[in-house]
Amino acid sequence: MSSIASQLETVRETIAAAASRATRTPSDVQLVAVSKTHPPEALQEALAAGQTIFGESRVQEAKAKIPLLPSRARWHFIGHLQKNKIGHALALGFELFHGIDSIGVAREMNRLAQSAGAFPHVLLEINVAGESAKFGFSPKTLEVEVEELLALDRLAIDGLMCLPPVVPRPEDARKYFAALRTLRDRLQAEFRLPLPQLSMGMSGDYPVAIEEGATLVRVGTAIFGHRTGKTWKPVAEPGFDD
Repeated sequence: MSSIASQLETVRETIAAAASRATRTPSDVQLVAVSKTHPPEALQEALAAGQTIFGESRVQEAKAKIPLLPSRARWHFIGHLQKNKIGHALALGFELFHGIDSIGVAREMNRLAQSAGAFPHVLLEINVAGESAKFGFSPKTLEVEVEELLALDRLAIDGLMCLPPVVPRPEDARKYFAALRTLRDRLQAEFRLPLPQLSMGMSGDYPVAIEEGATLVRVGTAIFGHRTGKTWKPVAEPGFDD
C-alpha cells in the first residue's frame, strides 16, 4: 500500500469515527481531497485507492490536470474565483464551486452560465468570524442579499461553506462550524430553501466539523502530506495570468 493510500484509509477511519460520535453515518460525509499544488501522479495514487473527488483552487492548474486523470475523477473548485476566470472555470465542468463569496461573483457566474448553457452547483462562502483578510458574505449581508441570490436562475445553491480562523486547537473551531450550521438552518426555515451541503473542516479540524454537521470536508495535508520543495505547476499559457 502506498503512503497516500495508507493516509487515505486513516482519513476515512477518522471520518467514520467522527460521524459515529455525532450519530451520523460515514456516507453522510463526502471527502474532497485537496489536490492543489500536488502532481498528477499523486492524484493517480489517490484515485487508485478509491478517492474520486479532488479539490483545485487555481483554474490554470485544474485545466492542466483534468485531462491527465481518468473520467471517473470528479472535480470541485474550492478557492476564491476571480471574475475574469469564471468563464474558464465553467468550461472545465466542475461539479461544485465551494467559494461563491460575493453577490458580484454570483451575478457574473449567472451571466456567463447563461451564455454557456450551464447550471453550475455552488456553495456560498460565509466569513463566519468577520475576518477582514478573508473573502465571503457576512451572515448579515447574506440575509439581505439572499433573495437576489435565489433569483439568479442559472445557479443551483446547494449550501454554505466556511474557512474558520486559524486556532490553536481543533476544538476552538467548533463554534464557527456550529455558527455556519445555525445560519444554514435559519435560512432553510425562513426561505423554505433546501441547503443540504455544509463544506467545512480541513486536515487540522475536520473531525470537529463532522460532529457539527459537515457534509463535505476538504482534506489535503492529511492525504498528500506537507508540501516540500517545489510544488507542481502547469506550463503557463500566454496571456493566462492565474
